[in-house]
Amino acid sequence: MRTKLVLIVAALIAAGAAALSAQHLHATTEAGQAAVPPPAVPVVAGIVHQGDVPIYLRGVGTVIAYNNVIVRSQITGQIVKIAFNQGQAVHQGDLLAEIDPRPYQAQLDQAIANRDRDQAQLVNAQANLDRYTSLQQKGYASTQLVETQNAQSAQLQAMVKSDEGVIEQAQTNLSYTKLTAPIDGVSGIRQVDIGNIIHPTDPNGLVDVTQIQPISLIFSLPQTDFVEIQQQMAHGPLTVQAYSQDDKTKLDEGKLDLIDNQIVQTTGTIRLRASFPNAKRLLWPGELIDARLLLETRHDGLTIPASAVQQDPNGSFVWVIGPDETVQTRPVTISQISEGQALVDSGLQANEKIVAEGQYRLVAGTRVQELQGQEAQQADLQSSVEQEIP
Repeated sequence: MRTKLVLIVAALIAAGAAALSAQHLHATTEAGQAAVPPPAVPVVAGIVHQGDVPIYLRGVGTVIAYNNVIVRSQITGQIVKIAFNQGQAVHQGDLLAEIDPRPYQAQLDQAIANRDRDQAQLVNAQANLDRYTSLQQKGYASTQLVETQNAQSAQLQAMVKSDEGVIEQAQTNLSYTKLTAPIDGVSGIRQVDIGNIIHPTDPNGLVDVTQIQPISLIFSLPQTDFVEIQQQMAHGPLTVQAYSQDDKTKLDEGKLDLIDNQIVQTTGTIRLRASFPNAKRLLWPGELIDARLLLETRHDGLTIPASAVQQDPNGSFVWVIGPDETVQTRPVTISQISEGQALVDSGLQANEKIVAEGQYRLVAGTRVQELQGQEAQQADLQSSVEQEIP
């Protein structure tokens, strides 16, 4: 019995020793794992660049024709000729259409005939006046006869002048039978076909001619920009760039003409007008475009990729990569983001290295691995996809 008890105690001591040995081995293993540093987080790095940076004010505007004229008839008549193609470029004075000139030519001929008749009567009256005046001087004609003849001559002179006016009016009406382009521009859709009667009261006239070279843009900006724009305009004309609505294609570049004479109180905005040469005809009346007003160019400005800028409850910040390849957050102030680049007002220095993509796995002190080339492009794409996932 005693021998059995000794064996049981020995077994318990052996089991306890094995348990202690296992605990020691586990603790040693855990300590060894803690000593191994975590792997570096792959990121795409960027550099803080320094240089001239344009400062833009952005708005949305509508293209309007520099001049727009509806070609109307000033007389009534039948269209006998159409001399233009719809949508073609026309120049001032080009023949667009012709109204039947025969009724107006007849009126002119009649007016000329009346003038010639009255002119002949005037010549005869003047001859009689000269004869009666000579007879009066010799005592063979009365004063009353001379005065009557003088009045008749004056009356015929007035009739001739009236006839000249009628002729001028008839010539003007005859000239109105030819409808010409009043300005250089592009013709629109024809409103009256050949053979139809056109009237001065027709609301749509014959055709609309729009001047598109140059062309204008009306766009709006917040009224808070008004003072700064006025100050910059005092130094010279400001440049305005027109972009497509997707803000990717530059359509033209022009100059700011004016600021409207009052602020739109309902929207708190100011309206501005700019002119563009429109040499390539990429701007068209009624088109909605994005406008960029070049306010100034900041020299030695600091820029970083826009994707590097992150947000937290305290505002904007970026991850800065230190010399030891670890990252820390840095609050920054951003004045504008344009074409994928953020303009930094404060918080960074030139040539500092920042994280442009891959921030979602970072914490302060994380060691990072900078990706290059194809790896960087793939990481950029992966980061963009992950940021879009809610």
